[in-house]
Amino acid sequence: MIKGLLDGIQAEVRSETHRFTLHAGERMIERHISVSEVKEAILSGGSEVVEVYPDDPRGPSCLVLGVTAADRPLHIGCSYPPIVAVITAYDPDPGEWVNWRTRKVKGNG
Repeated sequence: MIKGLLDGIQAEVRSETHRFTLHAGERMIERHISVSEVKEAILSGGSEVVEVYPDDPRGPSCLVLGVTAADRPLHIGCSYPPIVAVITAYDPDPGEWVNWRTRKVKGNG
């Protein structure tokens, strides 16, 4: 499912039919992340879905890890196809993530 999920998200980004929520726009401005960087990261060859949230009360979503052309890793939260909406984007915190893919366990040292 995860592979197909990423393929669907990438297809929507390639066809320019994805959307950005107001929240995403506000966070991207605060974090100096451009629309083109989000697209680059989602479409990068090494992009992957690192977390899936099928039961999110706002609707099914996932967290995509991708790297921009300038080698900037980004986490992009987005909804599932057929309507892909970027919900947020941020630079993963190395204190919270292992290789940007796995959350570190809190409270163990």
